Amino acid sequence: MHAYMPGYRLVADWVERHGHEIVLVVTPPTGANERYDKKATPFVVDLPRGANVLVTGQLRSIAAPVIESLLPDLVISAAFPRLIPSEILGIPKYGALNLHPSPLPTGRGPNPGRLVYEGATTAGATLHRTEQDFDTGAILSQRERPLPDDLDGPTLFAMWNEMLAECLEEGAARAVAGEPGTPQDPARASEAPFYTDAECLIDLTEPVVTIRRRVAALNVTSPKARIRLDGAEETVHRVYGVPADRRASPGTVLERHADGWTVQAGDQPLRILTA
Repeated sequence: MHAYMPGYRLVADWVERHGHEIVLVVTPPTGANERYDKKATPFVVDLPRGANVLVTGQLRSIAAPVIESLLPDLVISAAFPRLIPSEILGIPKYGALNLHPSPLPTGRGPNPGRLVYEGATTAGATLHRTEQDFDTGAILSQRERPLPDDLDGPTLFAMWNEMLAECLEEGAARAVAGEPGTPQDPARASEAPFYTDAECLIDLTEPVVTIRRRVAALNVTSPKARIRLDGAEETVHRVYGVPADRRASPGTVLERHADGWTVQAGDQPLRILTA
């Protein structure tokens, strides 16, 4: 799944519900950014055939004049990998807005799933006014909900989509009404950088609840969680705890299956699915 496409769908659905029009989609060339997957299928391949698309990394010299000529009421970004310059921010009648899947100012940056990875018991979403630094503008709408016990990557993705849609619905109306939004508190801000390769490897000395949370956070859009067992490294699609009828050292393979293993984790056996 391309990182940009879910964001586009959120905006497109909102536009359709309210009878608005997307006059232009701006996207950088594939591989021309450092925030998302450089190997992803070009975003334009998945867009509707009739969409007006500008593919450029030159936001000031190329994108800004085109956007200005269209006289947009709003500029809305979602998973856009570049800072948007002032030459664009000042164009739309009701301002420029950004959708971000964290309860800002917590979780600024390209990887809000890190909050869950590191122990958050909730997931959140925010619509905020766009400023010249990533994820720093005044908040127009926000949601935050507890994580379910049966958390996995698709569940977390669905939670974010639902909350982001609600934020866009509420926050865009506030922007159009002229509300400035609530400034973010810098003292509460935290950053959410990409995972390191080491962080993608599952540590079987941890308890099952921690492993399950980490795998969910790693696998939101595509499986990134990895495991090293039986002398090989495999991609982990899903994990869950199973009843214990015996105790072994963490990392001990208790049973081998066609689609993975049952392994002793830090507190109980863990079923690992690799397909």
